[in-house]
Amino acid sequence: MAKSLEFLTEALRRLPGVGPKSAQRMAFHLLQHDREGADMLSRALHQAVSAVHHCAMCNTFTEEDVCDTCSDEQRDRRLLCVVETPADQLMIEQTLTYKGLYFVLMGRLSPLDGIGPKDIHLEKLVARAADGLVTEVVLATNFTNEGEATAHYISEMLKARGLRVSRLARGVPVGGELEYVDAGTIARAMLDRRAT
Repeated sequence: MAKSLEFLTEALRRLPGVGPKSAQRMAFHLLQHDREGADMLSRALHQAVSAVHHCAMCNTFTEEDVCDTCSDEQRDRRLLCVVETPADQLMIEQTLTYKGLYFVLMGRLSPLDGIGPKDIHLEKLVARAADGLVTEVVLATNFTNEGEATAHYISEMLKARGLRVSRLARGVPVGGELEYVDAGTIARAMLDRRAT
């Protein structure tokens, strides 16, 4: 295989869920059937890599020093929602129920993978949460083992500084039938129940 084609295949393998065969198929497709798409992809990647960086306040991706969300004067500056990724932030925004600000960790604690507190910007989070404006930090990390450990670590750290910390509720999904929901989810929903 040509070195350039091999390099392209290896680059495509870096995408999540893309193995050697899939990467090779993508490379062949782009070069054989969609050179215009390959060129567009190349330009888009180059532009994004050179223009996108982290927001000075919330750590999400932006092309400005401060992202649009942090710049929005209509947002409730007393609320700070902590999420693992910009994709998680986007999902919460799509619910149209949260009007506060965010802090994006860009990961989660995972000692087995060598990811510690410095790798997920916890010093920056503490500085942001202790700015004197924030009164509640909402932990919206994923409900995986690593996400739970991250939420617990952050919670203890922020409570020690006198901040109010809450966690997203868990439970049965909207439209879900109990018969098809796993026992762990039902158990958590029962423990997190609230008065009506």
